[in-house]
Amino acid sequence: MAGVYIHIPYCSQACHYCNFHFSTQLKSSAQMLEAMCLEIEMRKNELPHPLKTIYFGGGTPSILAVEQLQQVIEAIKNHFGIEVLQEITLECNPEDITATKLNDWKALGINRLSIGIQSFFDKDLKLMNRIHSGKQALESLDLAMGYFENISVDLIYGIPNQSDAEWKQNITTITDRKIPHISAYALTVEPNTALDRFIAKEIIPAVSDAQAQADFFELIECLSVEGYEHYETSNFAKPGFYSVNNTAYWTGASYLGIGPSAHSFDGEIRSWNSRNNHKYINAINQGILPIEREQLSLRDKYNEYVMTALRTNWGISLDQISTRFGQHYNDYLQKMAQNHVDEGFLFYDDKKKTLSVSSKGKFLVDGLASDLFLIELQSSNS
Repeated sequence: MAGVYIHIPYCSQACHYCNFHFSTQLKSSAQMLEAMCLEIEMRKNELPHPLKTIYFGGGTPSILAVEQLQQVIEAIKNHFGIEVLQEITLECNPEDITATKLNDWKALGINRLSIGIQSFFDKDLKLMNRIHSGKQALESLDLAMGYFENISVDLIYGIPNQSDAEWKQNITTITDRKIPHISAYALTVEPNTALDRFIAKEIIPAVSDAQAQADFFELIECLSVEGYEHYETSNFAKPGFYSVNNTAYWTGASYLGIGPSAHSFDGEIRSWNSRNNHKYINAINQGILPIEREQLSLRDKYNEYVMTALRTNWGISLDQISTRFGQHYNDYLQKMAQNHVDEGFLFYDDKKKTLSVSSKGKFLVDGLASDLFLIELQSSNS
C-alpha cells in the first residue's frame, strides 16, 4: 500500500512549542497550491502501488478554502491510482470548524478528522498560544461529531501548572463523547521556540519529566478502562479506528510527501523537500524538484525498523529481523536487549516471536530503541 502526505505550510499564528515548518503569511497560498499540484504531477511515477491514504497535515490545513483542498485532491486523483483509497484525513483546529466547512469537507471525500485541541482549559491554551478557547474546543468537537464518525483528538500532557484533576478531565471529556481515536504527546521544549525562550527567562515554569510520566500512565489507565487499544506510543484507538495512514508509516510502507519540508520514503531512499516556501515555489515552477535524498544502508533500515516497531503494540518481529537483515542482526538485537528484558522494560513473546516494550517501559521507549540501534557491525552487509 502507499500514501500521500500533503504538508500545508500555513498557520494563523505560531504555537509557543511548535518547530514544524509553517508561515503565518497566507498571501502565497494560491501559488503554493499550484506548485503542490505541479509537484504531484512531476512525481506521479514514484509510488509503486495504488494509494490507500491521503493525509493533509501541516501547518493547519483547515485554514484553506474548500476549493484549495479540492484542487489538491483532484490533482492526486488525476495522477495516482485510487481504486483502493481508504482514508483521507484532514488535520484541523477548533477555530476553523463550522457546519458549512464540515459539510464541504465531507463532500470532498474527507472521511477522517484529526482535531488539534491539546487542552480544554483556557490557561493551558494561553500558555501554548493556541487561538481557540476551551469552550470553542468543546463546541467544535460536538459539532464535528454530527458529520464525522472517524475523529481523532490531539492532547498535550506535561503542561506546566496543569493539575492532575485537570489532565484527567481532559481525558474524560473525550472518552465521555466516545471519540474513537486519541493522539497524546508530551509537551516538548524544542530549541529556538518561544517556549524554549520563555522557560530560559523563567516566564514559564520548566517542563517536568516526572509530571509528564505521571500524566502518560494516567492516560493509559483511563483509556484502557474505556476500551481503547494502545497501538502506538502516542496513539490510542477503539477497535477498527487505527489510523490507516500512520499504521502504514510505522510498518514501513512507501509514502510520498508533497509540499515544503515534506518527507518521502520508498523503502530504499528517504527524501525531503526544501523548507523554504519561496524557494520551493520557484523551483517547482522551473520544473525542478527541490529535494535532498539519502540512500539508506542496511544498518539504517534496521535502526529505523527497530525505532518504529518498538513503539507499536505488535513489537519487533524477530523473524523479520532475520529475514530482512540477517541472523547476525538478530543476534545483536537480542544481545543488546537482554539487560532491558532482565529489568522488565522489554519482553519476549515466544509464541509470536516478537520483542516488545512492557508497560513499565512505555514512557522510555525511544531511549530503549536507541539502545538497540546498530552503531558498528563488522559485516559486508552493514
